[in-house]
Amino acid sequence: MERLNKPIIMTAQMGKAEFAWADNLRRCHFPPERNKIGAHITLFHHLPPQALDEIKAAVVGLTSISPKPEAHLSGLIHLGKGVAYRLHAPDLLALRMELADRFAGLLVAQDQQTPRLHITVQNKVIPREAQRLFDELSADFESRPFAVHGIGLHYYVDGLWQDIGAWPFRGR
Repeated sequence: MERLNKPIIMTAQMGKAEFAWADNLRRCHFPPERNKIGAHITLFHHLPPQALDEIKAAVVGLTSISPKPEAHLSGLIHLGKGVAYRLHAPDLLALRMELADRFAGLLVAQDQQTPRLHITVQNKVIPREAQRLFDELSADFESRPFAVHGIGLHYYVDGLWQDIGAWPFRGR
């Protein structure tokens, strides 16, 4: 695969059914002209491309010994101009924090913070539209398990993502 001098995004990979559900919601509620990527769970927003080998080695090392983390949707988040589902996944967050420690000195300010794991299904709409969707989705929301199967890396290329690779959790 061609190496690019573009920022690297790290995501948690959803199960197939979970991705289909979240991506369908995103296609239904995200402004079409702004919906250029599929549903995702961002772990890091901007890792340096010069560190690709180190990043891949860390991901391969962690996913090879780590079991699939338990996760569940725990509520909705009103983003002001959008809506997201909150993901409660302490083990995934711990893995992400371990990676953050390994990448000390490489992280932009946004990635130095403890993330609020979520799946955005709507963004960049007028606040009234976001409030309507938030109310609609909240009305029948029930917490439920949510499968997370691995970690993916992607280049950020002019608003689009180009896949670098994905590694499943294989530990017991």
